[in-house]
Amino acid sequence: MMNYSRSMIFSSLALAAASPAMAQAQTTTAASSTLISLLIFLAIGAIAGWLAGSLMRGGGFGLLGNIVVGIIGALVGGYVLGLLGINLGGLIGSIITATIGAALLLFIVGLIKK
Repeated sequence: MMNYSRSMIFSSLALAAASPAMAQAQTTTAASSTLISLLIFLAIGAIAGWLAGSLMRGGGFGLLGNIVVGIIGALVGGYVLGLLGINLGGLIGSIITATIGAALLLFIVGLIKK
């Protein structure tokens, strides 16, 4: 016959009872982290679009336009800087990369429109 101590039994019961709460906390943390990442992504796009619009045309494009220009600019900037072997890390580096790409995008669009 196996002999379990009371503390082992209570520890096992407490762990089993806490598991659903821990799983929900992890799910909530993951969802919260995803939402924060999305908001940072959109903020970087808005800042980069506004900066590029100010540099290239003298004004922004409104909040939604700035976000779109900044996000596409981030893709362009990441690609171009990657070809050059330049990797800017961190939040400020992301804003700089997106701004460079957005400015390039606006320059190319300006050439096409002429």
